[in-house]
Amino acid sequence: MDFLQNAPSFVIDVFRLSLWLLIIMVIFAPLEVLWPLHRQAFFRKAWLTDLSYFFLSGLLPKFFLVLPMAFITLWLRDLMPVELHRYVSELPLWARFAAAMVVGEFGTYWGHRWMHEIPFLWRFHAIHHSAEQIDWLVNTRAHPIDLALPRLCGFVPMFLLGLAQPPAADQVDLLPLLVTLVGTVWGFFIHANLRWRFGCLEWFISTPAFHHWHHTKDNLHVINKNYAAMLPWMDKLFGTYYLPKDAWPKRYGIDTPMTPSLLKQMLQPFYRQIKPSGQPKG
Repeated sequence: MDFLQNAPSFVIDVFRLSLWLLIIMVIFAPLEVLWPLHRQAFFRKAWLTDLSYFFLSGLLPKFFLVLPMAFITLWLRDLMPVELHRYVSELPLWARFAAAMVVGEFGTYWGHRWMHEIPFLWRFHAIHHSAEQIDWLVNTRAHPIDLALPRLCGFVPMFLLGLAQPPAADQVDLLPLLVTLVGTVWGFFIHANLRWRFGCLEWFISTPAFHHWHHTKDNLHVINKNYAAMLPWMDKLFGTYYLPKDAWPKRYGIDTPMTPSLLKQMLQPFYRQIKPSGQPKG
């Protein structure tokens, strides 16, 4: 690994992403072969596009997050009592992590929901929903703005309550990194082409069954459900939960055609309206 010591940061990032891709593939590819929900080829439709998104989503969102997070954390710093932040900072790591997962999920739930309900934001999120076949790699199919906004919505309440600290040159707050790591791994899991069901546990933690229904376009009554990434009871709380006991989606995707060109997908949200599946144009 000596060559990495003198390599440009971009090369180091690509190397780390490649290693991360290998680890995720070794975990999920065999599982999808052994317990597939749908019989589909490993190199299914748009697989290469999603692979490109894997690297884009690992490299670009931070450029959309660094400046907004810096301004927001400075603005939020004085809104809450100092005593609250001091109390939170003295909690054990496990308690801070549990609280951060819940608070962050609340923020990302609403960030994700807004991506569906606000027409301009849906243009970006529709790229993720354009997948007609679902597997672990679809987790990475997302416009950088689509990735950045819900993530930002998740971090804001964590900073507000003192569960995460603003970035500093002399220290790194591991809690946001830990929350991001767990959320990323779980994102691959809930997109996986797996027929697993978990009984009563599905009330407490999201599963492939739960999230596959989020991607369906079967009919108008089952779309725009299941926005939570990890905690389905958020959807229970806000009235968007849908998970039948013995059924799976039959169709995935969106009604509006999506260009296969990666570059055009990056540009299309800025100039073209994309209607939600099963709904007329607004």
